[in-house]
Amino acid sequence: MLLAIGYLKLGRSRVLNWGATPDEVKSPIPGDELLQDAEMVATRAITIDAPPAAIWPWLVQMGLGRGGAYTYDWIERLFGLDIHNVDHIVPELQNLAVGDVIPMRPNDPGMRVEVLEPERAMSARSEDGEWVWSFVLAPDNGSTRLISRNRARVRGAGERAAVMERKMLRTIKQLAETLEAQRRT
Repeated sequence: MLLAIGYLKLGRSRVLNWGATPDEVKSPIPGDELLQDAEMVATRAITIDAPPAAIWPWLVQMGLGRGGAYTYDWIERLFGLDIHNVDHIVPELQNLAVGDVIPMRPNDPGMRVEVLEPERAMSARSEDGEWVWSFVLAPDNGSTRLISRNRARVRGAGERAAVMERKMLRTIKQLAETLEAQRRT
């Protein structure tokens, strides 16, 4: 009982807001308006030593049958997801547009792109309207803050996705920084 209370008071905020500053957690971002009555809001962020142009291609190619989710392949397989994460930019996946549906799981509603501001913001809403996932690229003194926000009508969704999303952000950081280093040489 004390462990549960301790988690709710101290740990839950860290899980839901891993890497995000207090300002990032409370500031509105594009896509928030798509699910205003969310029961769960999680804002996670990471600093990437690269400009938005080196990060954007990885975001727009995400999805099942696309670039993957940049998480743990073995966990995805455990959940029956046949996601294959790529480690390179796939040119034919770079033309994402508002209205496109990004598949996330076989036979489940996809994520319809609702906001697309190249190299700045992307938001997608699940076709059932229960989840919105937004990304913002905020330049910061030569680096970029990649901010990811999940808004959902399902309590507990943020905690379940925390480990996977942290891995995704770290992988995108590594991929974008490698891409930027290659561009500089």
